[in-house]
Amino acid sequence: MSEQAQFTHFDASGNARMVDVSEKGETVRQAIAAGTVTLSRQAFDMVRKGSMKKGDVLGVARIAGIMAAKKVDQLIPLCHPLMITAADIVFSFDDQQCSIQIEATVSMTGRTGVEMEALTAVSVAALTIYDMCKAIDKSMVISDICLLRKSGGKSGLFVRPAVP
Repeated sequence: MSEQAQFTHFDASGNARMVDVSEKGETVRQAIAAGTVTLSRQAFDMVRKGSMKKGDVLGVARIAGIMAAKKVDQLIPLCHPLMITAADIVFSFDDQQCSIQIEATVSMTGRTGVEMEALTAVSVAALTIYDMCKAIDKSMVISDICLLRKSGGKSGLFVRPAVP
């Protein structure tokens, strides 16, 4: 088998292509992704208190992340347009680290997974937090965006191992 044949997004000639999923069976699929935004103490406290001048930072970031999950095929080449059936974003605060953890869960029944949708939701939610807080803190750090869990499809269940 040639090296190129091992990559599903390339044809035998090495040209990029969208993977044909028409023969795959539909299964219930879910992906959970996470990421972190670390802020200055001042910006963190303002987000937590809801006193950022641009408004409800986490409410806007939640909507932005959900909208992004619905548009992945327009952002990432070769991703299939998907009819996701659920998208949820949850935020939690780490007072010691002055950070906001973002967790996105995306679900659907279909022929291909929703990992990219969950990862994109986290990324855009984090970027939205940055955008809404940058007047106070331009030194924010977006980090640790990763897939935590995915289920469904031929490859089945994946759970990211815990990091000590």
